Amino acid sequence: MPVETASDIPFGKLASNVDKFMDQMQKGFFGFTRSQSWMPNVNLYENDSLYVVCVDLAGVDKDKIDLQLHGAQLHLSGRRVVPKYDPYEAGETVHGIASASPAPEAPPAEKADRWRIHLMEIDHGPFTRTVDLPEDVDRHNIRANYRNGMLWIEIPRG
Repeated sequence: MPVETASDIPFGKLASNVDKFMDQMQKGFFGFTRSQSWMPNVNLYENDSLYVVCVDLAGVDKDKIDLQLHGAQLHLSGRRVVPKYDPYEAGETVHGIASASPAPEAPPAEKADRWRIHLMEIDHGPFTRTVDLPEDVDRHNIRANYRNGMLWIEIPRG
């Protein structure tokens, strides 16, 4: 699919990198605040007949996502739990990094693993995001599909 991006803003990459750096600094100091919500990243696309909103919600249970349309705004909210590593849970092997091996047998409950956290950059807890929509949308035919941790919202033009 050919992709056309908006014209580059002078020093746009520099500004983007500074923003990412500031975000990482804040996460390092304030990442454990339970009362705050986080805001998922969004990509916006359009063609002659459709607007598409792609929301990065990796690790979010689709049943924890709430999507509502209020006026000309799309409101998204939900919750992501803290990711926890479970060496006994079967998963998909990433090829080229390690060979496939069966999950080890779980130890007795009294010998459960304890983990020390050294870095926690993945946002968790409640999230909210609002996307302003153009006026030419078909409000009655909006569809959403969640796959591979991405929420794809298709909004037909009216």
